[in-house]
Amino acid sequence: MTRTEMIETRLREAFAPRELVVRDDSERHRGHAGFQEGGESHFHVIVRSEAFKGQSRIARHRAVHGALGPELVTAIHALSLDLGE
Repeated sequence: MTRTEMIETRLREAFAPRELVVRDDSERHRGHAGFQEGGESHFHVIVRSEAFKGQSRIARHRAVHGALGPELVTAIHALSLDLGE
């Protein structure tokens, strides 16, 4: 399973989102620190879920990091999050 698939699976299971977009932006960072040949080092993620209702921005980010788990979070160099209800 690719990192993209792992991110999608874990976020779907944790938040039952009405919108989920996981975009691998690694190629856009070729030559920059943290770039890994073959990609899957830089991601932009959009999640819209009722699970975030009433949560602060930091609480939402912590929830996503918790859902992804430490082994996946540490394997990713950059993770951009756009989270909402």
